[in-house]
Amino acid sequence: IGSALGTVLKSSPEPVRVVVGKDTRESNEWISRALASGLAGTGAQTIDAGIITTPGVAFLTRRHECSAGVMVSASHNPYQDNGIKIFTSAGTKLAEARELEIEGIIKTMPAPPDFADTPATFVPEWVQEYVDYLVNLIPAGLDFSRFRLVVDCANGSATRVAPLLLARLGIRPYILNEEPNGRNINLNCGSLHPEKLAEATRETRAELGVAFDGDADRAIFATSEGRVADGDHVLYALAPFLQSQGNLKGRAVVGTLMTNLALELDLAQQGIGLKRTAVGDKYVLEEMLRSGISLGGEASGHIIFSDLSLAGDGMITLLEVLRLLAATRQSFGELLRWYEPFPQLIRNVRVRERRSLETIPGVAKAIKNACLKLGERGRVVVRYSGTETLARVMVEGADAHAVRDHTARIAAAIEAALGSKP
Repeated sequence: IGSALGTVLKSSPEPVRVVVGKDTRESNEWISRALASGLAGTGAQTIDAGIITTPGVAFLTRRHECSAGVMVSASHNPYQDNGIKIFTSAGTKLAEARELEIEGIIKTMPAPPDFADTPATFVPEWVQEYVDYLVNLIPAGLDFSRFRLVVDCANGSATRVAPLLLARLGIRPYILNEEPNGRNINLNCGSLHPEKLAEATRETRAELGVAFDGDADRAIFATSEGRVADGDHVLYALAPFLQSQGNLKGRAVVGTLMTNLALELDLAQQGIGLKRTAVGDKYVLEEMLRSGISLGGEASGHIIFSDLSLAGDGMITLLEVLRLLAATRQSFGELLRWYEPFPQLIRNVRVRERRSLETIPGVAKAIKNACLKLGERGRVVVRYSGTETLARVMVEGADAHAVRDHTARIAAAIEAALGSKP
């Protein structure tokens, strides 16, 4: 991948420089070295930013006018998985056409390039530059030092960035899961497992709790009462506030197919629209830029403030929520007291192959029946996972019993037609 990326980038007349960051997985060191070796073989220079967040890499790529940025991380996945995220010189994720170009080069290579353990230039101070940038986003005169926070670092990238940022804000947080060992990233902690965060937030009587995922581009919150608040809750609280300040461009937000229907209906009552995209923060950003909308995100905790950054950034999301609390002088629980998401159930079905679900009679019938019975106050989304051999069934509606029933029927139909045991 490093060799293919370097080949694509060297078409530019400028010297090729690529910044690489990583989370805390034990496999990151050798993957980073392999990337640097492949890049060096094409004449590119690799700059190692060390452990940092994914949006931190996007920022540094843009800030230092690098040819590209690479984050070695599998995000919210367990330590056994790993992945490579590539950013353009503008700090945005690669367009699909560019990804296909890189994949095409890899497929035509007669053999992997010879590995040479090429050391990258290590610049640990670049993490501090990213923290400086975050601090400078806070409007003058705002003091966050009074807030008591519980912070779950997921034993990942946030362990490097969050303490630096919070110290600069004068906040002395109660921190959970800040001792990465290479294998405990996301392990029963972080944004996928916010229950302990919520409990700790309630028990310590903190104003707010926040949990990041492994590379800290997601943030899930907890209220002082111990209620978990996902990305939809954040959009519910922030969109009206930004609109009242004249800072909600397009008078709408961008969500995905998984955004809760209750959020769409509640925002509509306040004159705020919702546009949906395919699942993935890349698609959310594309629609935001196309429609001139400044706020978007996913229930998973990816929130994008395009006036501040073109990457979903858990740290920026935390800062914006703190700014909201400071400006309104209300707790997060108070701001969310009227929001009740519709019951939503997601079931994953492992499949042996990917066939068009609409062409499978039993599956198509189950989906159609669910849509008819749920009506306008319910939704059904059935899709394949982008990274695993899974079909994902999502059903939501006002009636929890109906949601469970239709989810089970659709999942059973998929299992009967395509099911495969792990």
